[in-house]
Amino acid sequence: MTNTQLNQYQDVKPIKPWTLTFKDVLADIVTIIIITLATLVTLAVTPMRGKLGFLGALFFYAIVGTVIRGFISKRPKAIGNSLSSLFIYIAAGTVVAPVMSILYTIVSRGITGLSLGIFKHDMGVAVPDSPLNEGGLLHALIGTVEIVSFSTILCVPIAVLTALYLTEIRGRFSGLVRFLVQAMSGVPSIIAGLFIYAVYLISFHGRYSGIAGAMALSILMLPTVARVAEEVLKLIPDDLREAGLALGATQWRTVSRIVIPTARSGLITAVILGVARIAGETAPIILTIGGNDRVNWNLFSGQMSALPFYVWRQYLYGGELPIARAWTGILVLMLIVMFFFTLTRLLSRRGNKV
Repeated sequence: MTNTQLNQYQDVKPIKPWTLTFKDVLADIVTIIIITLATLVTLAVTPMRGKLGFLGALFFYAIVGTVIRGFISKRPKAIGNSLSSLFIYIAAGTVVAPVMSILYTIVSRGITGLSLGIFKHDMGVAVPDSPLNEGGLLHALIGTVEIVSFSTILCVPIAVLTALYLTEIRGRFSGLVRFLVQAMSGVPSIIAGLFIYAVYLISFHGRYSGIAGAMALSILMLPTVARVAEEVLKLIPDDLREAGLALGATQWRTVSRIVIPTARSGLITAVILGVARIAGETAPIILTIGGNDRVNWNLFSGQMSALPFYVWRQYLYGGELPIARAWTGILVLMLIVMFFFTLTRLLSRRGNKV
């Protein structure tokens, strides 16, 4: 084959029959305009009102418009494909719309009380009806950091060792342990709080403190970290384990020097997911930490506060200003959780590249 023929073949571009032409795009735009106008006219001449009526009419006319367009374009076989795509878009919008509505509500109501001053002061010298520029949530923020950090210290070693037992040891109790971990995933958060309240505060005559809240949160964090860590360890190829054993290393040395370092990024992701899971829990915190309007640095003594407790107490007070403070606390808590989930996504992508 000559060079001229090769150049001719190289200049040929592949055909993409699925690419939308200008005619298809124009037809889509006209269809959307007609559907929107028909929906608005229906709302104007019928008793249908509100957002629900608009969505119902829009859904009906979208189906009718899709079917009519398929017959006009003489492609009846494409009607099924168009309807499937329509239902997929509607399902996606049904999921995205409530989330966006929640985010908009939290940001619009919480931004009014957001300032640098709330991160520098607590509510020790302020009353619930004080202006928003007085007081702050420093005590709740510090309490959340301390309680969640100690919960992580309590939970992570147990969760990782549990995952190692399920993936590396695989003893006779593996099925029972896996069942218990999965069962703990469905335990309501208030049950964990009641358990610590009954055992630590009543049976052992403990007092409200950050350590009690940390123990309750660690119960909720344990199944999340253990299950994610187990799935991460399952992704490690058995060839690495066999290579370590073939070189004369013991099973524990193989796990500690080969398996765990290889799965480090995945294990970090498991821990971050666990932290994001417990950061916003309210019921266990209400039952265990007691609440405080001042900063308490001692996790083992004295009542503490946390962002969920702060939000709950402000709503309990009622009134315009306390509720505004509560929305600000919700906004800060949401930003913290979003930070952890974003960090999880970044670490998981980095792990996939490696």
